[in-house]
Amino acid sequence: MVLEATVVCVDNSEWMRNKDYPPSRLDAQRDAVHTVCSAKTRSNAESNVAVMTIADTCEMLVTLTPDIGKILTSMHEVKLKGEVNILDGLQIAQLALKHRQNKNQRQRIVVFVGSPVNVDQKQLEKVAKKLKKNNVAVDVINFGEEEQNILLLEAFVNSVNSREGNSHLVSIPPGTAMLSEHISKSPILRSPDEPSYGGDTGSSGGGGGGGGGFEFGVDPSMDPELAMALRISMEEEQARQDRARAEAAESGGLLKLWGMS
Repeated sequence: MVLEATVVCVDNSEWMRNKDYPPSRLDAQRDAVHTVCSAKTRSNAESNVAVMTIADTCEMLVTLTPDIGKILTSMHEVKLKGEVNILDGLQIAQLALKHRQNKNQRQRIVVFVGSPVNVDQKQLEKVAKKLKKNNVAVDVINFGEEEQNILLLEAFVNSVNSREGNSHLVSIPPGTAMLSEHISKSPILRSPDEPSYGGDTGSSGGGGGGGGGFEFGVDPSMDPELAMALRISMEEEQARQDRARAEAAESGGLLKLWGMS
């Protein structure tokens, strides 16, 4: 399988609070990041993955590592703030790849974009050409504001793409399926040597369920420990959200009582 160093860019802007991708854009994205990172590290034992956030001041959460546990932990430390800063995010990700220890690893950035991208197209294409010159492939997952961003992101991917078509754009509208399910069936997680079974999600992000997808994008028979870790992680997050809702409801009830007295 392909030996790669991959930097995953997470959109942690305030737009991630929206719940059009249940339970929220952030949670759906967190699940998808788990899917991407686990697939990358499983595909080749020497492949490494890093995770960074790209809203306002970009932050590297985990440097290049094969340790999926560090990545899972880091995603629960993501703080929401401001607006997505894709230009700085891409350039910082490229620097992280440039300084990878194993120079035999191919370079790839996977960027999640779930909020409006307010940048000049020429600036974005300039960054794309620099990435292409340095042999960096880029996969873009466009969701949330996919209709608003589609033309800009298509132009970016067209500029960064190689003759071999090593970069991809997958646009996923709300209400179709989990982000992780779409991504697991897309060219983003399919080896270049692997044949396509059924239609790609491609730029449209189309295609429904089916296809033998596993929960969290992980086959429990192939990696039971990772599947269990992902399940526990999601259950803990769901429990946290339930507690927060209960506390909010209790607080609202008390305020109502005080208002009546």
